[in-house]
Amino acid sequence: MKPPGPSPSDAVPLEPPVVSAYTVPADAPEADATFAWDATTIAVVEVRAADTTGTGWTYAPSAAVDVVREQLAPVLTGRDALDIPAAHDAMAKAVRDAGRPGIATRALSAVDIALWDLKARLLEVPLVRLLGAARADVPVYGSGGFTTYHATHLAAQLNGWVHGQHIPRVKIKVGEDWGRAAARDIARVRAARQVIGRQAELYVDANGGYTRKQAVRVGRVLAEHGVGWFEEPVSSDDLRGLALVRDALVCDVTAGEYGCDLPYFARMVPVVDCLQVDATRCGGLTEWLRAAALAQAHGLEVSAHGAPHAHAAAAACVPNLRHVEWFHDHVRIESMFFDGVLDPTGGAVRPDGGVGHGLALRSGEVQEYRVA
Repeated sequence: MKPPGPSPSDAVPLEPPVVSAYTVPADAPEADATFAWDATTIAVVEVRAADTTGTGWTYAPSAAVDVVREQLAPVLTGRDALDIPAAHDAMAKAVRDAGRPGIATRALSAVDIALWDLKARLLEVPLVRLLGAARADVPVYGSGGFTTYHATHLAAQLNGWVHGQHIPRVKIKVGEDWGRAAARDIARVRAARQVIGRQAELYVDANGGYTRKQAVRVGRVLAEHGVGWFEEPVSSDDLRGLALVRDALVCDVTAGEYGCDLPYFARMVPVVDCLQVDATRCGGLTEWLRAAALAQAHGLEVSAHGAPHAHAAAAACVPNLRHVEWFHDHVRIESMFFDGVLDPTGGAVRPDGGVGHGLALRSGEVQEYRVA
C-alpha cells in the first residue's frame, strides 16, 4: 500500500506565499524596562503546495509582509516544498544584501515555520512526529507582569497562572525606566513572591535596563526572594557585562531572544547559563533547532522565547529544553487567531494534536485587525 502524501522522490513545487499582517490592541497598557506599547502586530505567512497549506507567523511591523513578497517569494516559488534546508539557505542569501538582521529575519522566520507546517501536512503527520520527539510534555512558564501593571493587576495575573492554571513558574518585568526605579522593582518582586508562595519558581526580566554593577546589586537582593532566573540584566549586546553579572550571582543569567543567526548564538553561549532562542526572530524552526544543538554542545539548556505555539512541537524534539515562554501578549493573540491552541494547565503542553503544528488560522474572524 502506498504511504499517505507524496513519496520522498516526488517534487512538490511551492506556490507564491500569501502574506497578511494584523495589529491587535493590548488588553491594558504594557511596558518593560526600555519600551512601552499598546498594540502588537502579527505577520502571517501561508505557503501552499499540492492543495495543502502551511501557516507560519512572526511578531513584527507590517513591513515584514513586503519583505516576504519582494525578497523571499521569488526564491521560494517553484522550489520543492520538502527541501526546507535548501529553501532556508536560499532565503538567507536573498536578504543578505538587504540586511538579514531585524525585520528580514523575522519575515524569513515566518516563512520557515510555515514550510515546516506544510511539510508535515503534506506527509500527513504531526510536526512533532516529523521532527522526532524527545519528550511528551513541554514545560511552560507564565510571562507578563509588565511594569505598567498596578499591584492588583499583577496579583491577579500571577494568581491565574500559579493557583488557577497550576503553572509552577512565572516571570515579571523589572528594570523600570532604564533601571531608575530599582526600589519599585524589588517591591514588586517581593509582592510577587507573596502571591505565588514559596514553592513556585520566580523569574525576572530586566530587558537590558540595568548597568552592570546595578544588576549585580539588584540581583543579590532578588536572590533573597528566591529569584532563580535573571533575564537580560544588562543589554544583550554587552557580552562582557552578561558574563560579569552571571559570575557574580547565584541565579541563572539568560539572554538570546534577539538572535538572528547561528553566529549570534555562538557568541552568546559562553556568557549565559541558559540560551534563549526565538523561532519567530532567529530564522524559523530550522535555525532554532540548530541553535539548540549548539547550546547542547556547550552543556547548556535552551528556552523558547515568546510565540509558544510556534515553538511547542520543536521544543518537544530537543533533549536540552528547559521550557517555553507562555507570554501573555502572544498567548492572547494566538488564541484569537488560531483554532487548536494548547492548554498549559499543570505547567506543560502536549503538541501532539492533528497534523502539522495543529493550528488553523481563523481567516474570517480576524479581518477587523488586518493592516496589510
